[in-house]
Amino acid sequence: ADKALRVLAAACRELSAKPESFEPDALEQDLTFLGLYGMIDPIRPEVRGAVDECRGAGIRVIMITGDHIDTAVAIARDLGILTDPSQAVMGQALNRLSDAELDQAIEQYSVYARVQPEHKVRIVEAWRRRGMVTAMTGDGVNDAPSIKAADIGVGMGITGTDVTKNVADMILADDNFATIVSAVEEGRRIYANIRKAIQ
Repeated sequence: ADKALRVLAAACRELSAKPESFEPDALEQDLTFLGLYGMIDPIRPEVRGAVDECRGAGIRVIMITGDHIDTAVAIARDLGILTDPSQAVMGQALNRLSDAELDQAIEQYSVYARVQPEHKVRIVEAWRRRGMVTAMTGDGVNDAPSIKAADIGVGMGITGTDVTKNVADMILADDNFATIVSAVEEGRRIYANIRKAIQ
């Protein structure tokens, strides 16, 4: 997990005859451990540069994931989203915080791991209460409430569910985080041009 790998254990059991029941409770016992598989969902090469560009543009990137906290920290450190593991928190820890306590602590966290859909909404709302403009990305049905709660909801055009696309303000045709950065840059340029024209 510290190397950003998702870990799966493998075990087996040899049977001399067809079992009476194929239920997991009947089959999954007296197993022989075979080993561990380490799988990685590699970071797209353009994301690291996009995160740096965000930082330079005054945009703070927050990572919210269902992954194990160690995996999330390893990925976030590689991307430059956090510098210290103390900047990561588990979703269940948010359950112990009131909204007022979360508002006070929200700026110290850059990574949220093992989160539930309701946690995502609370995180977005806490940032909004601090006066920040929030953008939330996601592709699953469980992302829809937080995408709707954000100032700018960003759905994924390729992997996104219809539910997520319907509540999103903007849909990424290429599912690429770097495209959001380009869109912000273009939007700021248009805004600046409008201001110049009005002045």
